[in-house]
Amino acid sequence: MSTDDSLNLREELALAAQLVDLADVITMHHFQASGLVIETKPDRTEVTIADRSTEQAIRDHLALHRCTHGVLGEEHGVTDADARCRWIIDPIDGTSNYVRGVPLWATLIGLEVDGEIVLGMVSAPALARRWWAARGLGAFANGTQIHSSRISELANASLSYSEGPWEGIGMRSGIDSLRRSVTKERAFGDFWQHMLVAEGAVDIAAEAIVSLWDLAAIKIIVEESGGRFTDLSGVARADGGCALSTNAILHEQALTMLRGTPTQ
Repeated sequence: MSTDDSLNLREELALAAQLVDLADVITMHHFQASGLVIETKPDRTEVTIADRSTEQAIRDHLALHRCTHGVLGEEHGVTDADARCRWIIDPIDGTSNYVRGVPLWATLIGLEVDGEIVLGMVSAPALARRWWAARGLGAFANGTQIHSSRISELANASLSYSEGPWEGIGMRSGIDSLRRSVTKERAFGDFWQHMLVAEGAVDIAAEAIVSLWDLAAIKIIVEESGGRFTDLSGVARADGGCALSTNAILHEQALTMLRGTPTQ
């Protein structure tokens, strides 16, 4: 087993695969099951027994195999907040899809070391699709290395964005301008739009409001694919509360457009 002082990213990837294997069994067991109880949290988002039991299973496995590591999860909060290594978990990203029987949802797991995301894994078992990356080791989907696109003009680009409070962050006109500037726009939403950026199928993905556990795994996968990931101010962080992922070539153009200044 690796230690905090000699972290082996290949070993941590193998552990992350074990974690999402556990998650896949639980999430698929409850997916489209009759009688699934849906609750509404104080932030008005949905949660089910699948969310909570999946995160707990991941935490239990980490407690056995990485007892010195901290954990941050959407459903059960923070443990060992001062730990140098921290696993960041979203047990089901896309719960709204999950509870309606739509297969666009995934378990997201990231590993942060000294404040830097160094590993990410995204498992979407209802799509039979899994993505992963670690710093310096590349990004992969179902075992095949993936790369972001080489599109260099907004007029030729494909955009996906998540509907949200764009007015509240002062970027409604910016996102609308960006939508008009690209050749194709979609609203794939959640994790999937960013994974499509990493695969080169989409060139730009934007979200107005989102949490760290939604982005930790995504950031490293996009970056290792050759893309770029920042918040909407252009800072390369997963905890900025918003997100922009691109093929890197289009990143500054997209940021400029979102800020309300047309690109030349």
